[in-house]
Amino acid sequence: MRIKFVQIKNFRKLQSCRIDFSEKETIFVGANNSGKTTAMDALLVFLEKKNFNTQDFTLSNWKKLNKIGESWCSDTELAEEGKSIKKLEPFLPSLDLWIEVEDSELHYVSHIIPTLDWSGGLLGVRLRFEPKDNEELIQEFAQAHKNSNQLLQKKGKDFKLWPKDFWDFCERKIDSLFAFKTYLLDPNKSDEFQELSDTNLAIDGDVLKGLIKVKVINAQRGFTDANTENTESSSNRNLSAQLREYYDKHLNPSVEPTESDLEALESINTAQEAFDKNLKESFTTSLAELEGLNYPGFGNPQIQLSTKVSTADGLQHNSAVKYHLDEGLTLPEKYNGLGYQNLISIIFKLIRFRDEWMHVGKSIEKENEVIEPLHLVLIEEPEAHLHAQVQQVFIKKAYDVLRNHTDLKDKTDFSTQLVISTHSSYIAHQKFESLRYFKRNNGSVFPTTEVISLHAVFGDKEKETEKFVIRYLNTTHNDLFFADAVVLVEGPAERILLPHFIKNFNSVLDSCYLTILEIGGSHAHRLKPLIEKLEVICLVVTDIDSTNEGTKCQPELNKDYKTNNDTLKTWHPQKESLDELLNLEEDYMVKADLPIRVAYQRKIEINGESIYPYTFEDAMVLENLETFKAITSSTGLLKKMVEASKLDVKDAAKKAFDEIDSKGAKKAEFALDILYFEDPSKIKPPIYIKNGLQWVADQLTKDKQGLITS
Repeated sequence: MRIKFVQIKNFRKLQSCRIDFSEKETIFVGANNSGKTTAMDALLVFLEKKNFNTQDFTLSNWKKLNKIGESWCSDTELAEEGKSIKKLEPFLPSLDLWIEVEDSELHYVSHIIPTLDWSGGLLGVRLRFEPKDNEELIQEFAQAHKNSNQLLQKKGKDFKLWPKDFWDFCERKIDSLFAFKTYLLDPNKSDEFQELSDTNLAIDGDVLKGLIKVKVINAQRGFTDANTENTESSSNRNLSAQLREYYDKHLNPSVEPTESDLEALESINTAQEAFDKNLKESFTTSLAELEGLNYPGFGNPQIQLSTKVSTADGLQHNSAVKYHLDEGLTLPEKYNGLGYQNLISIIFKLIRFRDEWMHVGKSIEKENEVIEPLHLVLIEEPEAHLHAQVQQVFIKKAYDVLRNHTDLKDKTDFSTQLVISTHSSYIAHQKFESLRYFKRNNGSVFPTTEVISLHAVFGDKEKETEKFVIRYLNTTHNDLFFADAVVLVEGPAERILLPHFIKNFNSVLDSCYLTILEIGGSHAHRLKPLIEKLEVICLVVTDIDSTNEGTKCQPELNKDYKTNNDTLKTWHPQKESLDELLNLEEDYMVKADLPIRVAYQRKIEINGESIYPYTFEDAMVLENLETFKAITSSTGLLKKMVEASKLDVKDAAKKAFDEIDSKGAKKAEFALDILYFEDPSKIKPPIYIKNGLQWVADQLTKDKQGLITS
């Protein structure tokens, strides 16, 4: 049994999204504030915690809910249609849980099989947060609204009392008037969001009890976490506290002792008798002083001292866990690095979750002897304080820890599914097929999110492309999945100098989460399916790569030249003619339906001359002639470019092209030499790059909202 997918509606920014689950690990990735934590909270709230507040509704829905509330307060009597929950249904938070069931597991799900015709496979239930009694809700809200209006009219006041609107009413009454209800879904309609009919009646009880065990490890940020268990204060989150809890539940020899515990218990008893004797002797003088003060007097009990040595006492302090350094030398837990503390803490929690699930231990609650067939573990941002290499090891081993039991491992009787939300490219690049990308839709005041399964991005016909993209992203640590925008660049020179152009000439982008990927003109188009599916803001900085009958040449108009650049030919703007590319208007550099723009060399006007650069390097030299002329010491390709800058414009362009096109031209070395010999703040970006970066900045800021301090 395993979770196949969930469909979440009207929960915070997840207005409507489907999340497919991998068989083992599912990893949530995306830029900041894209909805990863919201999805984790939805799983926790609907499947485990069952607590809710008004802010958990999708915010944009409250305008419509308030309108519905207004209709309930009209003077005319409501028709039956107005009282129906159908009016609220489109805005109610819900989670559809679809699980895949094997024939051998039917006894677990007999209570949620919808019809006798069901022949196995998918089963779905909807968990929805809705009014306990809709008519009672309407009546109570309308009466509260009426009472406040009457009071204001009586006193002649002109302001609003509670409830100002339906939201205000729910802020106070949501716990008493709303509840979670469960409905069965039609397995034959799993590909669509099903509308509930009048015959769909809510099921009594918790249908997931005995079916799914949910455990969570919240992000350890150092801030107050709304989902942190109340019992887990900051003082007992350390490893010592976790060891005490694990010991009490699983190892304590005083609970249901076995033969193997007798030796330990005998030692404890001997220690207690010896301690009692020492205690009585030590306190003889002090107790005698009490007798001198007439205690114990008549009718007062005699004081007798006795100890209780508990097996857990040795762990009841924050230094119970020490780190061994050398013979006789140890350090308390707090002196180890935060990374190790966090790693040990997470792994130990996973061990505890597994053992509780499998009923390993002596104090496990066993009122329900049935072990749930499905264990769902949620981990939020495990990378906190972890070194990059440790993050990679963690994601490789975490699932194995959860399965390290004789009844688990490779057996299929019980299933484990691990869900991780992360900002770590080191974690993401280990499990490409398990990634679920949270794409922000910022087109309105209330941003929402769509979730994309990356394993479905490439079709069957693009398996080689998929293989290349996965291998490439694995070498670049998948920064793409966490960026506000991505810039694909042609070569190493652009990759080296672009950050300096951004820092010195575009302050907006300098404060944004921007990923720069060096992909090369011959391969950038291979990322097309991924970039377009993610709809991430993308600038492709590439070269014009002009050719004359297959031979490289300096770009010129009206020569019937072509481009050899696959990105320009097959991705955007899908043109091969050099004349068309050089004359293309700026607006057409952007794809019509996606936030994707190309930037390549264009005409430069210098001293009345029209020059067409061939690559990034000669474009940069031609647009910074005076700066390059002033460089007095240089080597390699930079030296040749300095020489070119001192020629007439046409000759400078020709020499720059020849030197770049020559064998052995080291472009990366050229870029590094510029940083060494010249202040990068004096090097202006070529105009085609400057315009492209400004387009990215405009895209990122057009929907940006300011900080509200009122």
